[in-house]
Amino acid sequence: MRYSKSMARRFIAAAFIAAVPIGAQAGTYNLTVDRVKIDTGDFVKEGIGYNGASPGPVMRFKEGEEVTINVKNNLRETTSIHWHGLILPYQQDGVPTISFDGIKPGETFTYKFPIVQAGTYWYHSHSGFQEPDGAYGAIVIEPKDREPFRYDREYVVQLADKHRHSGDRIMRNLKMMPDYYNRKQRTAGDFFKDLSEKGLSATLSDRSDWGDMRMMPTDIEDVQGFTPLINGKGPKQNWTGIFKPGERVRLRFVNSSAMTYFDIRIPGLKMTVVNADGNNVRPVTVDELRIAVSETYDVIVRPTEDRAYTIFAESMGRTAYARGTLAPRAGMTADVPKLRKSPLLTMADMGMAHEGMDHGSMKGMDRSAMKKPMDHSNMKGMDHSAMKKPMDHSGMKGMDHSAHGGIGAKKSDAFYAAGSGLAPKAANGGKFLSYADLKAQKPLYEHRPATREIEIRITGNMERYLWSLNDVKYGDAEPIRLKYGERVRFKFVNETMMTHPMHLHGMWSILDTGAKKWNPIKHVVSVSPGTTVYMETEVDAPGQWAFHCHLSYHAASGMFRKVIVEGGPEASTTTPAREIQKAEK
Repeated sequence: MRYSKSMARRFIAAAFIAAVPIGAQAGTYNLTVDRVKIDTGDFVKEGIGYNGASPGPVMRFKEGEEVTINVKNNLRETTSIHWHGLILPYQQDGVPTISFDGIKPGETFTYKFPIVQAGTYWYHSHSGFQEPDGAYGAIVIEPKDREPFRYDREYVVQLADKHRHSGDRIMRNLKMMPDYYNRKQRTAGDFFKDLSEKGLSATLSDRSDWGDMRMMPTDIEDVQGFTPLINGKGPKQNWTGIFKPGERVRLRFVNSSAMTYFDIRIPGLKMTVVNADGNNVRPVTVDELRIAVSETYDVIVRPTEDRAYTIFAESMGRTAYARGTLAPRAGMTADVPKLRKSPLLTMADMGMAHEGMDHGSMKGMDRSAMKKPMDHSNMKGMDHSAMKKPMDHSGMKGMDHSAHGGIGAKKSDAFYAAGSGLAPKAANGGKFLSYADLKAQKPLYEHRPATREIEIRITGNMERYLWSLNDVKYGDAEPIRLKYGERVRFKFVNETMMTHPMHLHGMWSILDTGAKKWNPIKHVVSVSPGTTVYMETEVDAPGQWAFHCHLSYHAASGMFRKVIVEGGPEASTTTPAREIQKAEK
């Protein structure tokens, strides 16, 4: 992604490209929010889409363009559109109760903002469960200048996990029975297999530990039984992208799933990663990559043979897969790999080897029974910088912090705990993309020390299906208060068994991989079980912003915060803060 120096702030946003009436002014787009039919190849259901379809049309813009997007709500309920990853005035961010009131039934809301960035992004509803019900689409923004890499053609490859049940029904079922959708329950056969491999004592101890936590080693995906989609098509419908042998093909992967991480590979082709979350990175060639919920990755492949290749995206829990095809001609197919063996969580994932932590009385991830719980009663805006003895997880046994700046001793494949059942491995021993592989093509910010640190513990109670930050759910939490102009270091400590994609609206997240000024710039940071991850943020966007886990049912259950940026220039509804500063000078 390319940026001009004058736009170091990050106020921009996206617009929507859809049916544009003949004669409409350049930069003006019209979008309707509709009830639609979604056909996955396995089932047909009613959902929500844009301009009569799900996913909505790919929105294509140009860096430097001013956009006006008229959104008409044809639903019977309030809706919204959030422009995920776009830097824009907070009033245009599209989050009801935080940035605006939402779009009421029958009304039209007009979004207006400049496009100050380039790259691959997406848009989706931020109202209820409309996004998992189909209200999403992709955004492609063309840079002002030439890209630092070559390609001959491109395709958006937008992933989703479509379920027969509506989002509201899924949430009710999870609240009623958290393992309602877990189709990988362990059996008596697994018990006897463990007996033969580990012995009676170790097997009983392991079962007791999981029983005390009211969890299972198969608690990797909250929701199973879905059909993965590529650009709205299920595996049986086989979305196909055409190429000429020898061409460089840019694939813009977008994970618009409600809950599903995917491991992506294209058997027979190497993938060169050139862009992550809309920002250009130094090219790195891999055989496979894991894309978190709401992340984007751009890769370039070069098929030289006159044959078809399968785009294969397995869910992280190995319960389902999305499948598409790259081919010289329509109708061609390639072999589809079989799903690999489902992983199991380990005690390392659960942090059971942590020094100084008593998990013996833990019930469903409820930390209230810990001998020395961390006291957050005086927490103000979740600022832990004044705490005399902040909880330090850097020395925990069983945790691999090696990819974090200045913490570990060896290189990690992906922020997973040592001994983790989730540590990714590429098929046939190939190269699997690590966050540590990502280095910014050009630094967006001057590298400088953070002015303070805020610790955020990622917490939850699986037995009651409650998800929280610092053991406090959204409805009971104070906002996180930041000051304009500061650089804040966020310390994420994941105390749950799930992997969480943390998304901060309105400001870039600088992921600390130890590369200093070359640390990658992202809008989503994935935090694995039993790990500590650091990111830094240049606080340059006045206003109110959302900050949350991007797993839909986790955010809805309480893993969400409002962020208030205090001070700075007067917040304009259409102009990025850095542009305001420039005008004032």
